[in-house]
Amino acid sequence: MGGGHGDHGKPYEVPDWRQYRVEDVEELMVVKRCLAQKGLKDPWLRNEVWRFHPGFGTFQSRAKHFLFRGFKWGFLAFVATVALEKGYDSYFGKDDHHQEESHGRH
Repeated sequence: MGGGHGDHGKPYEVPDWRQYRVEDVEELMVVKRCLAQKGLKDPWLRNEVWRFHPGFGTFQSRAKHFLFRGFKWGFLAFVATVALEKGYDSYFGKDDHHQEESHGRH
């Protein structure tokens, strides 16, 4: 049963939770200190530590990846479109004379 695909192992590896400590992240320590000054504590703060882990990247690297993810293929499509349009216009001729006649002559 299962089509004979075999065992491929785990699809992902869950990291050990002990590697993520609030004390290792200065930004979260600032939050922790500010809350402590007001007599508060955030028990879920440790759940945000993974965002600051080097494997996840910095804010700048994540923003760069988000903004420029498809830039390479988009620019390639832009260049191809311009090249095809220029080739089409040079082969079949540009038909702009109809637009010039329609302004103010009717």
